[in-house]
Amino acid sequence: MQLYSTGSAMLLLAVLQLSLLSSHSYGFNFGNHDRPTGGQCFCKLNGVIDDCSCTVDTVDYFNNAKIYPRLQSLLVRDYFRFFKVNLNRPCPFWVDDSKCAMRYCHVQPCKEKDIPVGLKGADVPRHIHINESPVDKYKANQQTSDCNQNSDHNIELGYLNTTISSETYAGFERWQQHDDSLDNFCITENDGGEYVDLLLNPERYTGYKGPSAHRIWRSIYMENCFRPETSTKNTFIRSSKIDDMCLEKRAFYRVISGLHTSINIHLSSKYLLSSQNRLDVSPEGTWGPNFDEFQRRFSPETTDGEGPNWLKNLYFIYMLELRALAKAAPYLQKLEYYTGNQIEDKDTRLAVNDILNIVSSFSEHFNESVMFNGGSEAQLLKDEFKQHFRNISRIMDCVGCDKCRLWGKLQTQGLGTALKILFSGAFDKYEPTLLDFGKQRFSLERTEIVSLINGFGRLSESIFELEKFRKIMR
Repeated sequence: MQLYSTGSAMLLLAVLQLSLLSSHSYGFNFGNHDRPTGGQCFCKLNGVIDDCSCTVDTVDYFNNAKIYPRLQSLLVRDYFRFFKVNLNRPCPFWVDDSKCAMRYCHVQPCKEKDIPVGLKGADVPRHIHINESPVDKYKANQQTSDCNQNSDHNIELGYLNTTISSETYAGFERWQQHDDSLDNFCITENDGGEYVDLLLNPERYTGYKGPSAHRIWRSIYMENCFRPETSTKNTFIRSSKIDDMCLEKRAFYRVISGLHTSINIHLSSKYLLSSQNRLDVSPEGTWGPNFDEFQRRFSPETTDGEGPNWLKNLYFIYMLELRALAKAAPYLQKLEYYTGNQIEDKDTRLAVNDILNIVSSFSEHFNESVMFNGGSEAQLLKDEFKQHFRNISRIMDCVGCDKCRLWGKLQTQGLGTALKILFSGAFDKYEPTLLDFGKQRFSLERTEIVSLINGFGRLSESIFELEKFRKIMR
């Protein structure tokens, strides 16, 4: 492996710029076209977004020393390792008969016996107990069991009509799901699916590439990302053109670019090395970092100078999802994380609270309050923003590799959940107490919580792996 080629040297200089504290630091300039000068860093959200005093070194240390180790311990717990997903939904945009033929693309769903007992009832409506029909809650014996002890109770006056059917209650649930979906940035899946053990199906390079894979990202960038009026037909928007768009549209592009960057870092750090070594006959394959692949995806020489900007966008989406976790922390800290194992559930709650306390302690969070302000025009932009992201979540059903589809759907839903927390308004004034927590006006489904934490875990690991590539280059 040639570590000191011209392209490697250029990439080394570009990436090291991300980790310097002063003279080589950059800013996210939302107000004008001038570059910030010394003392400001790439995560300086200048002008329209509140200032951020963090540096890449600050984020790297915060993530690699405090967040990443805790997430690695949390994500192996049952509540977060099992993810319910439907990998058989048809592509809604085009007929795609391309499937990854490599065995590493295959996803093995869980067997019934392997699923924690507490998760098997996760999809039962919240007001209905397992094995209980809604009608059972209103039978006469249920209404009179406690009241018969009261001599003042009038049986006829207290009797409740039991003609509300299970079908009617199912309709109520659908109405509620429709109301909840108005806040969703992803298309919700209510048509079945199977549990997948994420630890047994890790995200890594599978060999899925070519026209099918390129069409996925081309459709995302060309048809569903906002683009400046002066945009060319190139898939990616040059960083010099991003300032031609309004704040919200720039932020949308940066989070999609950051997600794409994160995925590419995963594929480079978990590359199928055995395909390059014919003497390696391991049935499971040998996986590890591939610096040449990392260089191909991010070197200024191979990306027309844009690779380092894509790396900056990784930190942008990290800060955005970090803020979503901090904003939802009062809600997330009250959840039970129920799997049916009391000891496991207690340890999971403690681990979640520990991470959320660390997240909340970070002094410089993304400031979402400055976005989508300005009356009816802002609301129209927000609706368009939401529709674009919903389309992207549906494009994940067009991915031809099952394992890539699994992790694409999970990370997209995780980002969508973060956007829901930040921009739906439901979490803006949430102040839980022991008395009113059960009367909350909103909630997150288990799949949203699992995808939110796992999605942030993917970003955290990307920053951790990026530091390892820096060490290789040094």
